[in-house]
Amino acid sequence: MSSHLNAPPTRDERARAEPAPATSEIEPARRAAHTQHVTTSQAASSSRVLGIQRNTLALGAICLASLMFGLEISSVPVILPTLEHVLHGDFKGMQWIMNAYTLAVTTVLMATGTLADRFGRRKVFVIGIALFGVTSLICGLAQSVPTLIAARLLQGASGGAMLICQVAVLSHQFSSGPERARAFSAWGIIFGIGLGFGPIIGAMIVAVSGWQWVFWVHALLAAVTLMLVFGGVQESRDPHAHTLDIAGIVTLSLAVFGLVYFITQVPDLGLMNRRALFILVATALAFVAFLCAEKFNVRPMFDFSVFRIPQFSGALMGSAGMNFSFWPFMIYLPIYFQIALGYDSVDAGVALLAYTLPTLLFPPLGERLIVRYGSGIAIPVGLLTIAVGFLLMRFGSSAAHPGVASMLPGCIVAGAGLGLTNTPVTNTTTAAVPAQRAGMASGIDMSARMITLAINIALMGAILVGGILFHLKLNLPNTFGPAELGSLAQKIAAGNLSAIRTEAPAFAQIDASGSLVHAALMRGFGWVMLYGGVGVAVLAVLSFVISGRGSRRLENAETQQAARCDSC
Repeated sequence: MSSHLNAPPTRDERARAEPAPATSEIEPARRAAHTQHVTTSQAASSSRVLGIQRNTLALGAICLASLMFGLEISSVPVILPTLEHVLHGDFKGMQWIMNAYTLAVTTVLMATGTLADRFGRRKVFVIGIALFGVTSLICGLAQSVPTLIAARLLQGASGGAMLICQVAVLSHQFSSGPERARAFSAWGIIFGIGLGFGPIIGAMIVAVSGWQWVFWVHALLAAVTLMLVFGGVQESRDPHAHTLDIAGIVTLSLAVFGLVYFITQVPDLGLMNRRALFILVATALAFVAFLCAEKFNVRPMFDFSVFRIPQFSGALMGSAGMNFSFWPFMIYLPIYFQIALGYDSVDAGVALLAYTLPTLLFPPLGERLIVRYGSGIAIPVGLLTIAVGFLLMRFGSSAAHPGVASMLPGCIVAGAGLGLTNTPVTNTTTAAVPAQRAGMASGIDMSARMITLAINIALMGAILVGGILFHLKLNLPNTFGPAELGSLAQKIAAGNLSAIRTEAPAFAQIDASGSLVHAALMRGFGWVMLYGGVGVAVLAVLSFVISGRGSRRLENAETQQAARCDSC
């Protein structure tokens, strides 16, 4: 003990005076550190399945699902001539084999997007994949055109559910940074592979086995996709989606179905036909009911406020533009190659690679454009490239001796334009809204695509028939009536030359060499190519007007921010 009252305590005294650390304070800290270590170890182990990252498995499932959806769109058109012969169909039946699929996809997109937000995107994804595999089996078992059309409706509904969940799962599981960009690029490339190689795959399947396997192959792919989903995809939902907008789902589905059905039926029925007018009025009433339902719903499935976001609205013009010309034209392009140029199904599939293969190569460049210039510049540039490609195809088809060589530049440029547009559009529409509304945003995006696709399948078919009919009227005598000429035009558009010889012997005698049929077909395709080029160019301008200024303002703001940082 120190002898002086104010002397500092000795080391022993200090040691005795300082309270010992309480065990109750040390143990919780140790337990917390141990718990954190265990939790981290469990998280690390739970993020891997059989040594593979869960995100890798999830991306594999999404890409395989996109491959199936892409193959189903692009492999079927090249086998339509085979289906027409085997199932004894006609031009309208072949149109409906494609339209039934796109119509069903379009009808269910917004509804399944809302269901996915409410009940879980992984759950709806699993249901969609399983149903897609089952309905693909049913399609392959069809023995008539009506049966196949009904099966395609079911397949399209399940495909729409599968498609909408792909984008929503991507947006949730890959939420930010370079990983998101890589995931969307991979999705766009694989989707492009399905679309790009679908024609040649479909043609080869028909040549090697039978047309049924064009559908049955998806049953096998669906089983593999389901295993990847269970191994890697996380469940996600909108935490605020406590109620389901039943009124919105029903009224919007009816309005979309009525619109597409009216457009596909009005060429046959006529605008003033009672049935056509009834469909039009019922569609308008359903749409008005939908607007009312969304206005009075506390949490509507369709949030109209997203259209105030320039990037989102501009990207929607890109969604419509890609399906305004590129994809609907691919349904008719095999007819051009097989009937106008005399190719068989395999050669036509190979020729279609010039049209679809560039869609695989240009998505990375599209991502660079959107990073460098913004979506308001990148998307219009992609759309204008598609327009230039269609105008080049139009020029190539009018050559003295049209062939693949004369069509090749336009096909390549149009495919490159789609590759530049597709991934930026998808990434922009989902990134422009809050993450919890990813299902709704992807639903609007895919609805715009599918509605435009279904409408333009019908419109391009009508324009093709109209161009052929116009040429026949100019070059045939007045002995042929309007009904007979219309029937001839539809058979030529479908490439059904054998039916022309048996059902229209008078015409076959006048055009024994087939030169008139060939010239009429070229006239019709020229009209279609011009329509596609001009239409997508208009949408490119609209996209730039809506979102181009926003991109420039964003770029200027970033430049000013960088300048302020440099001056600090």
